[in-house]
Amino acid sequence: MLSKRKILFASGFALIAICLIAFSLFSAEKEIDFNSQVKPILNKKCITCHGGVKQQGGFSVLFREEALANTKSGKPAIIPGNPDSSEFIKRIKSDDPEERMPYKHPALNNDEIDILSTWVKQGAKWGNHWAYVSVKPTEVPEVDNDWVRNDLDKFIFAKLEENKLTPSKTADKATLLRRVSLDLIGTYPSEKLAKFYLNTKDEQKAYEVLVDSLLTSPKFGERWATMWLDIARYADTKGYESDPNRNIWSYRDWVIKAYNKDMPYNQFITDQIAGDLFPNPSDEQYIATAFSRNTSTNDEGGTNNEEFRTAAVLDRVNATWEGLMSTTFSCVQCHAHPYDPFKHDEYYKFMSYFNNTRDEDVSAEYPLFKKFNDSLQNQFNNLISWVKTVSGKERADQMSLFLKTGQPAINSTTADEMVNSVIGNHNIALYFKNNSAARLKGVNLEGVDQLILRYNCTKPNGTMSLHLGSPNGPLIKSWKADVTKGNQNISIDFAKQSGVKDVYLKYTNASVKNPDEFMVYFDWFYFTKQFPGVGKPDYISYKKTFIDLMNVQVPTTPIMVENPESMRRKNYVFVRGAWTSKGKEVNVGVPKSLAFAMPKNAPNNRMGLAMWLTDKRNPLVSRTMVNRLWEQLYGAGLVETLEDMGTQGMAPTHQELLDFMAYQLMYKYNWSIKKMLKEMVMMATYRQDSKVTEELKEKDLFNKFYARGSRIRLSAEQLRDQSLAVCGVLSTKMYGPPVMPWQPEGIWFSPYNGDKWRLSAGEDKYRRGIYTYWKRTAPYPSAIAFDGASRIVCSPRRIRTNTPLQALVTLNDSVYVDLARKLALRMEKVGGSTSTSKISKGYELILYKPIPQNRLKVFEDLYTKAFASFKKDGASASAFMGDKQKKYKPEEAALVLVANAMLNLDEVITKN
Repeated sequence: MLSKRKILFASGFALIAICLIAFSLFSAEKEIDFNSQVKPILNKKCITCHGGVKQQGGFSVLFREEALANTKSGKPAIIPGNPDSSEFIKRIKSDDPEERMPYKHPALNNDEIDILSTWVKQGAKWGNHWAYVSVKPTEVPEVDNDWVRNDLDKFIFAKLEENKLTPSKTADKATLLRRVSLDLIGTYPSEKLAKFYLNTKDEQKAYEVLVDSLLTSPKFGERWATMWLDIARYADTKGYESDPNRNIWSYRDWVIKAYNKDMPYNQFITDQIAGDLFPNPSDEQYIATAFSRNTSTNDEGGTNNEEFRTAAVLDRVNATWEGLMSTTFSCVQCHAHPYDPFKHDEYYKFMSYFNNTRDEDVSAEYPLFKKFNDSLQNQFNNLISWVKTVSGKERADQMSLFLKTGQPAINSTTADEMVNSVIGNHNIALYFKNNSAARLKGVNLEGVDQLILRYNCTKPNGTMSLHLGSPNGPLIKSWKADVTKGNQNISIDFAKQSGVKDVYLKYTNASVKNPDEFMVYFDWFYFTKQFPGVGKPDYISYKKTFIDLMNVQVPTTPIMVENPESMRRKNYVFVRGAWTSKGKEVNVGVPKSLAFAMPKNAPNNRMGLAMWLTDKRNPLVSRTMVNRLWEQLYGAGLVETLEDMGTQGMAPTHQELLDFMAYQLMYKYNWSIKKMLKEMVMMATYRQDSKVTEELKEKDLFNKFYARGSRIRLSAEQLRDQSLAVCGVLSTKMYGPPVMPWQPEGIWFSPYNGDKWRLSAGEDKYRRGIYTYWKRTAPYPSAIAFDGASRIVCSPRRIRTNTPLQALVTLNDSVYVDLARKLALRMEKVGGSTSTSKISKGYELILYKPIPQNRLKVFEDLYTKAFASFKKDGASASAFMGDKQKKYKPEEAALVLVANAMLNLDEVITKN
């Protein structure tokens, strides 16, 4: 037997061991988490004076290396492991108002001081914000409940249980039909599909067939492209004061087609960022790069092209971060980010990827991609194939690029050292008087023996000449300048040149007496090699094909084309964000704080950037897209601030679910948007009834936990497209130039060009909202009333408002009054013989369900009153019906009034 002393010793030892274990567990529980506990305090109370913008006393808490570095006092303010000796902790605890921090602001409370003190004691460990950590597999909650339909529901259900909430019942079939149709195709399904779903008893099977059918509908691309065009800041005009037309609708059509064919999202991004940099880019890949050409450009007189070219490049940087990565990167243009770990020079390293393109804010919008029809495309293909055979692939590629894009040409606006010549309006083109000269600086003449130029000459008998080094330097070539009919492309052959040299262009005309008359206007200059294959069979015919294709007039689209090496721009940090104050030179690069390197073999251009963006290690791109899809379905993202997933953005309501979906998008669905959307709309969460109980009002007023279906107002485009569909006039015509449906006089005021809104004819005025002409300075009024984006800059989300103007639009706008007439005709045709049956049928056409008796009585009373009024006043009925010269029956006008009221019901303008 053990002695009593040994037993007591063993018991004491066990007790000590238990205490130590308990203490260690208690200590582990008290470990301070930087992101959730420390960072919010620093951002709210400290960083405005000690961050990226200000660093009072030489102290910053934005980066760990800055927080632990010596301050102006020569000592660090934070000493890891020693809060008592850390000036940072001393200051927040001080009672002296001149010493205590935050200075001249309310003191930190005891909990905040304890958190910061404990954090310093534990080593002042830093942490990465959750959104800046690469997406990893997420464990699915263990949930066993019949309500759950897929793994996404398990995350929602677990959170509901945690908050002692229960999900709502499934919405009725009519509500679901309308909800999922508006969400997936932005309008109503075909009558055949609607009847199939409503009449099939196996609800689950019928619902999946409905979803699959909607996903394959061509209307799908139109609905989801509308979302993307906000991000791409797409518009049909250039912006700024003059805001002239821009033909860029081919890009809008490309986006629609991309969504319809379910282009993988990583390819979707790559083509838009760097489609022109593929070895043999397709026409579609060139057009995709118009994503970056949607930036505003300034044609106003006296503006500086380089200033606004730079502004466009900055806009591309900001749109890439805000739209594709939910990050407010624009403030880094002027200083290090005040809240997130991005440094000032990193902005300009990133900007360098976009700073080497040929566009220069010229009014002609070069580079422009020529879209050949089938016949011209066949000629082009045969020509390039022949050139490749006689002169090699490199020469064929050069010719292909020039014929398709007109690049790499030198814009005449870059000319300098001008004599008797000017740049028209300081930004349009090079204008020559008699005895004129101008310099083209640093032209690459290596192997060059031809100049192709686009110009306009108004006087005969002139002579042009090219000189090296100075206006009177060695002559390269002289030629007679013939009168042209507008702008014309000509080619000038000369002896082969070498090196990079300044070239001077001169013009004289002895027959002109007026020295102040402008007579020659230059657009661009292209120094190249003469047409190859001299002496080869078919040389003459193929040279003619080349000249014809060079001069052919076809539709064009502004696109991105990279500068050749000889025209490469240098990149600098802009001191305090001012483009005229250039600091140190930088090369391309991405922020180090995202903690993953460029993919191997990524080139130092936009293609390398696209590879970095779509790398599965990128923490932001997949999270941003699934969050945006969620927002489109539920009215708010899991992170509500779609534009900002950083530390100042709203915290995610379901971070694990967001990460799970982001991982699924990349790894399970291989970037398929349609597959991701199907998973989302198949959820039990999505199918819930939207009725609100008193309990839910009290516990979850804004539906953050998704214990019910979302009830949100339709977007501007959905509202219009729904009305067109239920009234039976929605055009199925797709693609092509924008249209102009009815708009009041006086909305447009176009300085300089006098552009007018010209009402479209026939079915064009009943096309979907995505095709409506979008002028930046005067967007379509009813769309703006319903929160459509102005698209001057990237708009990651629309903020919904609720104003009286919206009711005025749907009640009184001529578009909606006209549609009410069309709906009344449809009700008349299919609604039976009585006013009651017609009203009932109208309601069913809109909402797929029988009209409630209380609603029916309201509309019957409205009809009766309207009928009596119009019967007494026939002129009023005629005016209301839109034709004062024609007599209408009072019952016709009364039914239109009822139809108009129906289109304004809460359940019609919202998605329930």
